[in-house]
Amino acid sequence: MEQIYNKSASCKLEQELFDSVFEKTPDGVKNLNLIDLSNKNAFTFILKREHLYEYDKNNNPEGLNLLDWFEGYAKEAQVSTAGIRGPQNVLYPQDTRFPINLIGITLATVAKALVATEKYPNKEIIKLAAREVRYNSDLYLDAIVRIQAAYGIKTLVPEGKKTIPIWLASFLIYKLGLLGGEYITSSHGISVKNATKDLNFQGSQYLPEESAEFVQKIREIFEETKKNGTFNINFSKANDPLINEEVLKKMDDGTDLYVDYLKTSVARQFNMDYIKNLTNKIIIENVGGSAYKTLSRVLEKFDILEKFNWLNIDEDPFFHSIGKFDTDPKGNKCFYDYSVDATVISKDKNGEKFFPVIESLHYDKKLAHYPINTVILITDPDHDRLSIAQIESAENVKKLDEAGIDYIQLSTDRVLTIYTANQAFLMLMDFRLEKLTAMNVLNNHPLFIIKTTASSSSWDEWAASHGIKVINVPVGFKEIANIMKKVELKYKNNPSEEIILDDVFANKINIGVNPRLIFAGEESGGMIMGPAKLITSQAGYEAIAMREKSAAEAIIVSSALISKLEKEGKTLSQNLMELFESNNIKGRFDTRADISYYNESEPDIKKLKEAKKEGEKKRTKNDLFFLTLAIGITCKIITLNQVKEILNDTFEDLDFTNMGQIKFVGDGTYMKFDDKFIEIRPSGTDAKTKAYAAGLDKKDLEKYTSILGNYSGERNELYKSLIPNDFYETAKDNATKFYLHFVSKDANNEAFTIPDYKNL
Repeated sequence: MEQIYNKSASCKLEQELFDSVFEKTPDGVKNLNLIDLSNKNAFTFILKREHLYEYDKNNNPEGLNLLDWFEGYAKEAQVSTAGIRGPQNVLYPQDTRFPINLIGITLATVAKALVATEKYPNKEIIKLAAREVRYNSDLYLDAIVRIQAAYGIKTLVPEGKKTIPIWLASFLIYKLGLLGGEYITSSHGISVKNATKDLNFQGSQYLPEESAEFVQKIREIFEETKKNGTFNINFSKANDPLINEEVLKKMDDGTDLYVDYLKTSVARQFNMDYIKNLTNKIIIENVGGSAYKTLSRVLEKFDILEKFNWLNIDEDPFFHSIGKFDTDPKGNKCFYDYSVDATVISKDKNGEKFFPVIESLHYDKKLAHYPINTVILITDPDHDRLSIAQIESAENVKKLDEAGIDYIQLSTDRVLTIYTANQAFLMLMDFRLEKLTAMNVLNNHPLFIIKTTASSSSWDEWAASHGIKVINVPVGFKEIANIMKKVELKYKNNPSEEIILDDVFANKINIGVNPRLIFAGEESGGMIMGPAKLITSQAGYEAIAMREKSAAEAIIVSSALISKLEKEGKTLSQNLMELFESNNIKGRFDTRADISYYNESEPDIKKLKEAKKEGEKKRTKNDLFFLTLAIGITCKIITLNQVKEILNDTFEDLDFTNMGQIKFVGDGTYMKFDDKFIEIRPSGTDAKTKAYAAGLDKKDLEKYTSILGNYSGERNELYKSLIPNDFYETAKDNATKFYLHFVSKDANNEAFTIPDYKNL
């Protein structure tokens, strides 16, 4: 096909994606140019009544169906765990048939600008905007900053509006005392997805109630447009002085400030000494390319850059074809994207388990000249998640199998061990505690960790063995940040009193007087570690830790641990097994099943929407089956024994006799057995189900997660006889009430006070 669009493909597979998108895009969409950002002068986009309704060649040729777009956008804003995200038309970003598009981002941005200026009239409002490498991210960033400038909001951007990681954007918002920021990413999601991740004044992702404010403002804009026929949205000139690159330029994009912060936390001298003594180089797999530009500067400032080799340093929105295949899991010919999550496990058309993302990295060739025990640190496009792998001798496979450590064959005599975040982060928190204790750091403070319920129970066991308290929360780093803020408020109001908080299991957790956070993280690869001294911001706030997960922190701690093990002649697998033994950890095995009900990369938006809609029905039916049982016990509609009876009757190949608890945990259903836990969680934003497990027997865990995660949700007669249908129909509403009660209890809702920006 002759290329007549403005993007050049980097490879044959990307060309196939582009050609397919081009073919499936109507001419009317291809010709749209309602917002022309190539116009460097100030201009006004006139939103018309016609834009709100469906396109009709004869009756409404200007139709964009924005009301339909908004319905989906508002729905996602209520539940999103990582920004309001979705697929986009990678070639034609004004295509409003897709959830993410330039018109939609324009509406959301002007709504947020209006909310901000109404809240803070006659005040100097400063925000930050940044991005990673995804398709059209530069375009969306340009739109955001020019709209904010037109409405009097100063926006700090990196020099040249180049990429920076999400953790740096979050850190700078908090540290500089900004009102908030916009970060354009879809984390480790598939290439065609994008999102605007809204960050509040603490650098934390918006909670649903924060998103609700600007969603309501979009609704008001639409009502005004219906009434008056039009609504004007202003864009500033491209070089408006309110679009500021100089502030961050003076700080080397903020890396100077960040390095100073790291020196108080994970980059203490003893860790730096470890890394400087490394003999074998560590490989950083720079998926997407956007981590290199910032992380290399950070490592250089610590004088340890030479200890690392890099893969994929060039920025690429197709992510160097990582995770991309020309067939789906069933072997059907199509473009299929498994995302860039290195720990994703799938099954091929023959039913064999494999790591699609790792396979697409071609490590059998790329790592061939690296020695045994070389470690690979794999980070994602916005650089907030980390996966760890290591080259080991094939002679170790029996021990790896016994320990539940996954691996792939690199050659006849070499394997690549692939650690889940549950395994890797357990080693990191243990190493950090050991070093801090030895150096007499944090010894005067009680310690605690924050973890998601889906993360391994080995973390809870490890913490218990060291007298460290654990607060469990629903999935999502915003939930972790919410707990941080609750702790800080209690400390601020009563610094000499014990801090007691509810976890999502409704347990009261006493974390003591003036505690410190040693670790916060989730099984999907995101983590943060708190410093000994509270972090102060220019706005006068104090934080126990930063609000966004950071692969930079994880890489520094990992590198120090790797150096220690290198000196001791140990592999990561040996270290993990010794850790299990020394801490008497029973729940050593963990697994996760990801069930996707459709191909997210389908370029035909009509087929995509239909497939997603049908998939959402399956996801919801699966969720309601388990959720209703958990809510039924909470509301005393049913007993635990009756739930066991229902489950044993439904799943003949599984045994629920030793299940001691089934609870709703904010976004999923958690089943606690004597020898394991299983959590079934629906995606809040997509047609997916995730099943998590940890326990004593890996094959047993895989069996439960596969069967329960893939269950149709059909209720048998026993289920229907014990639980009234009207209770089943309202279970989701009841669950939402329980979740909101958990989020709001002891909530830190302190309003933001705009500081005196002397240096900005």
